[in-house]
Parts: sequence; structure tokens; C-alpha cells
Amino acid sequence: MNDFSESLITIFNEAGIGLSDDKIELFNRYFNLVIEANKYINLTSITEPFDFALKHILDSVIILKFIDFEKSSLLVDLGSGAGFPGIPLKIMRPDLNMILIDSLNKRVDFLNSTISELNLSSIEALHLRAEEAGQDITLREKADYCLSRAVASLSVLSEYCLPLVKLNGLFISYKGRLSKEELDKSAHALNLLGGSLSKSIRYSLPKSGDERCLQVISKISHTPKKYPRKAGIPSKKPL
Repeated sequence: MNDFSESLITIFNEAGIGLSDDKIELFNRYFNLVIEANKYINLTSITEPFDFALKHILDSVIILKFIDFEKSSLLVDLGSGAGFPGIPLKIMRPDLNMILIDSLNKRVDFLNSTISELNLSSIEALHLRAEEAGQDITLREKADYCLSRAVASLSVLSEYCLPLVKLNGLFISYKGRLSKEELDKSAHALNLLGGSLSKSIRYSLPKSGDERCLQVISKISHTPKKYPRKAGIPSKKPL
């Protein structure tokens, strides 16, 4: 057994999440694909097997301990990058339908190649800016869940993600430590966009003790058509 597999098993056991042999094999292949592609595309700075297993794989799927995704629901991973959290979640929950969205074509090519290499079904990667995705009629208010591990304020992420979520669906933001100031500032944006903070789930990663939180936001009313605003404006002028 290689270092990555051993790390993965140890970490998942400590987190109380079961792993079958076929899932360990898929995660191994995924790890190798990311590391190989990372030589040519900037996908991740985390390449050591233990850290990759902990900070990318487990951190993507630990949400399954807290959120019961409905079977066969549509999940959008916005700003997917190297495929986190979408691909690890797809490996753990093959029944979910997935759309991965990223603004860099090279990353999207990698994602679609990886989906093919791993023989995953009902999942695709799209080359779109977040602002474009939210105004696309084939995507707007279609997702049961929209997830994002992207690095941006909650106000900005809400403008990107909530337009994609259907009424009564959820936008879930993966965060490290979240300041009260950031949370308070997001309240105005959520009100404008049709969202309401449902709960904040705080947890620590095993071994490292790194603090994380999930901001779970319910879609309680339709997002006005003017949101998201044009490319670049949400990040420059947060709501």
C-alpha cells in the first residue's frame, strides 16, 4: 500500500467515514492525475500525500457528515479548480448529478479528462465565469445545491452562487475561520439575493486540528434578474 492510501485510510478512520476498496483506488488515481497535471497547470500547492488526503480529499467530503444530500439531486461546484469538492464528493456519492464550473479553460480540460479517466458518469465541467453561469438560463436556479471552496468573501460568493440555486435549495460555502465582521457584512447581500443563513457548522480536521466551517444558506426567494452583476463587479463592489 502506498503513502497516499495509508494516509487516506488513517484520516478517514479518524473522521469516522468509511472507505471501500474501490473508492480508495479511485482516490489514488485522482491524486496521481492531479499531481501529474500539476507539472503543467497550476492546480494546487498541496502535493504531499498526507496533506493532499487531509486538506483536499477529506475536507471536500467531510460535509457528508453534516448534510444529507438528497439522492440524484443536482450539485454545482463553483470555482472547482482541480475538482474540489465536486470530484471527491462524486466518488463518495455516485448517485449525485454534478456540474463543475471554472473560469480557466485549461483547468476545465483537466477536469473533463479526469472525469473520463475515472469513468465517472452524470458529471461534467463547464468553462464559465461565475457571473456568466448565474445568468445562463440553462443553469440559473436549477441546482439543488451549490458548493464553493473558492477564496472570496461570503458576500461575493453569495452573488455568484445563489443565482444558481433553485427555491428551497442550499448554497454551502466552505470556509476556514470566518470572522463575525464577514458574516455580518454578508447579511445585506443575502437579503438582496434571496438567501437566508440557515446554520454555521464548525469542525476541526483530524490530525492537524485545522479549524473549518460550513456556511449553510437557504434559498428562500427568487434572486432578482440583475444578479449576478457583470464580470468583475461583484468582487470590486461587494453588495
